[in-house]
Amino acid sequence: MRRWLRRVLVFISTLVALVVVAAGVILVVTPSVGNAWTVARAESSSHGSAFPGPPVPYRFSAALIATEDHRFRSEPGVDPYAIARVFYSGLTGGGDQGGATLYQQLAKLLYTPNQTGLKVEVEQVALAIKLKYSYREEQILRMYAAVAYFGHGFYGLAAASCGYFGRPTNELSWPQAAVLAGLVQAPSAYDPLEHPTLTRSRERHVIARLVTTKTLTKRQARKALADSIERLTAAAGCCRAT
Repeated sequence: MRRWLRRVLVFISTLVALVVVAAGVILVVTPSVGNAWTVARAESSSHGSAFPGPPVPYRFSAALIATEDHRFRSEPGVDPYAIARVFYSGLTGGGDQGGATLYQQLAKLLYTPNQTGLKVEVEQVALAIKLKYSYREEQILRMYAAVAYFGHGFYGLAAASCGYFGRPTNELSWPQAAVLAGLVQAPSAYDPLEHPTLTRSRERHVIARLVTTKTLTKRQARKALADSIERLTAAAGCCRAT
């Protein structure tokens, strides 16, 4: 029994050491993210948007974090729990469980757009860690909001806020912020002007996440869901993004 336990401990120690070494090598061979701000500016400019644009409003950032990455402020750029869940799901054939943090999503948007595969995902993990320790949280959110696609031809939060709701980002209501935060995973499917029913379902999910993270109370959530998608988008296109 003691010999078996010793072998298990040696195996685990060796595995951990190999993982650490592999992680170190990957971090060394992946490019620097020191130009992320410049890349984000170029990407934003290619869609006719000013960069960095207005500050990311609290309601949108809270909704985005609650829905996409609730450990955003404490994780090391990647979510170890999510990675373990994805790994287990892959071993058991459970399908894709998601798990990409906002840092990983930003790495994909800036450095590996339209690329897939294990090598790309590993690179995104390394880039995400570098982004985490190279930029402030506010800068990460600002780059993300500037380059993300929100559907209906709207690139960047400012364009989406004006295009869908006819108002600047600092005037977004909770339900409008929830709709926009819900768009980033499937911009075309949840387009509020084209698919209000699906948008409503996604909005409910985001609002529920805001309740779970104690950002909103249940009473505030019910109030946020009182307006229909059609009413929320009644002033669509009535302002100009800056």
